Amino acid sequence: MPSDISLLELHGVLQVAMGWEGIHLFMFDKGAVHYGSMELGVLPANVSLQSLGLRENEKFNYFYDLNVNWRHELRVECIDVAGDGKALPSCIGGANICPPEDCGGVKGYLARRDEAHGFDAFMDMGTITEFLRHVLEEGDKARLPDEDQLEELELVMDRMNARQPYLSGKFSRWSINQALRDGEHKRLMHQQVI
Repeated sequence: MPSDISLLELHGVLQVAMGWEGIHLFMFDKGAVHYGSMELGVLPANVSLQSLGLRENEKFNYFYDLNVNWRHELRVECIDVAGDGKALPSCIGGANICPPEDCGGVKGYLARRDEAHGFDAFMDMGTITEFLRHVLEEGDKARLPDEDQLEELELVMDRMNARQPYLSGKFSRWSINQALRDGEHKRLMHQQVI
C-alpha cells in the first residue's frame, strides 16, 4: 500500500479484496478518532494513511455495513521504501473465499455456510440424483420431466445456486491484483449508495 493513499481509497482496496461492491457506509477507527462516510458524522476519509502516524505492527479498524457490523482489524506489517517498480496497491497473500456482501454479517454468513453443507443441501442432491437415475434407467435421455418434476427441479437448482457462495472456493491473489491494476478500487471507493 502506498503511504500517501487516502483512507477513502483504502476503503476501495478493501472492497476489491473482499469482492464487495462498496454500497454500504464505512468507517475507520484509530483510537478515539473516526473517519469514514459523511453520513456518520465522522471525519472525512480523504486523509492519507501516512498522516495517521502508524508504526509497524500497529493496528486500526475498518467497519463496513454498520447494520451488520463487519469489523476488520488492519495491521501495519512493515513500512518500506517504495522503488522496486511494483504497482501499488497490491495483494501479497490471502486464503479462502470471502463472505458475500449482503449475507447478514458474521452470524448470517456462518448460518448460511452451515446450511450449504447441511441436511437440506443433501436432500436437494438426492432429488437431482433420483431424477438422473430415473432418466438413465429408463434409457430415454430425451424424456422431459412432467410439470411438477420440472417445478421441483427448478426450485432445487435455485437453492443450490444460492448456496454456491457459501461453499469452499479458492482465493485468487491474481484476480485481486488485476482488479487493483485496472483501478477497480477507485471506482468502488465512491460506489456507496445513500
